[in-house]
Amino acid sequence: MIIGLPKETKDQELRVGITPDGVDTLIKSGHRVLVEQNAGVGSGIPNDSYEKVGAELIQKPEALFSASELIVKVKEFQLYECELLRPGLTSFSFLSLGANPKLTEALLKSRVTAIAYETIEMTDGSLPILKPMSALTGRLAVDVATHYLKSPQGGTGKLLSNISGANPVKVVILGAGTAGFHSAELALNMGAEVTVLSRGKQRLGQLQESLNNHPKLKIATSSSNKIEEAVELADVVIGAIRDAGGSVPKIVTKSMVQSMQKGSVIIDACIDQGGCIETSRETTLSDPVYVEDGVTHYCVRNMPGAVPRTATEALVNVSLPYTKLLADKGVKDALATDTSLSIGLNVDNGRLMNPSVSKALGMS
Repeated sequence: MIIGLPKETKDQELRVGITPDGVDTLIKSGHRVLVEQNAGVGSGIPNDSYEKVGAELIQKPEALFSASELIVKVKEFQLYECELLRPGLTSFSFLSLGANPKLTEALLKSRVTAIAYETIEMTDGSLPILKPMSALTGRLAVDVATHYLKSPQGGTGKLLSNISGANPVKVVILGAGTAGFHSAELALNMGAEVTVLSRGKQRLGQLQESLNNHPKLKIATSSSNKIEEAVELADVVIGAIRDAGGSVPKIVTKSMVQSMQKGSVIIDACIDQGGCIETSRETTLSDPVYVEDGVTHYCVRNMPGAVPRTATEALVNVSLPYTKLLADKGVKDALATDTSLSIGLNVDNGRLMNPSVSKALGMS
């Protein structure tokens, strides 16, 4: 199979879909790999690292897309890239279509086969490709909060990594999944008081147990009243709820945001699914924050893109086996033999295939 590895085009997205070691594995399995020039530079991978293992460097994306049978990338296509798609071509990447009707329409129109990393699901309900990126996002959220709480950034002037004699920062985390767990773990280790709210009682219990019933951790089943009470007292609110393939509800209202102390920080880490906070709007790594109602909002869709070397290694570690399966068996047979991969199929020849995406967009 001919596999194409394009350079990412989303703002400050410096990850790359396959490392040279991954390319080497694919080529030794009998496949051709085309790599767009400078695709890996942002992740510290020069062009010659790909050439040394047998990849063919391609100057322009148009040539790469037209020659490829399988496109492997990181983030969703930008709308202008959809003009390069065609029937018979398969793409493998993050998509987040549930909150992106325009991209969904463009993919349907192109009649491409599009498999989404984030909806590949194991029999136990786990999301193997999304999980490491969610872990990174959770940790980065705390790192971002630490920065924007500082007075020169318009923050309250509080240090999240607490010291003796000072009142600890109050961090509220919405969601007890992978991102929520990693945010909670890091914030607790830094000395913050952490409240985690989630609708899932079992997940809350698992989180509490995994964090050894930390004395500064509070957990509660999510409700409007409990969210309102927690948000009002919070120095930091991290939105980390998720609906695989779909969109998430706005569980923090504008009035709740207005009740927060001026200079507090919101990180809406589920903005790729529309965001869970009413005052959220998508930002970029180049222009990551805005202030509304006196509260700093950070709503970057591709947070792991800020640490591309770490993120690329973690991503390819879990995505490469699926890439190899698609190439070795062919797309049709790979989807037929691997249930988790078949759940990842979002668009196929003009049809919307994932029920969660369909429900979120009101399409059948």
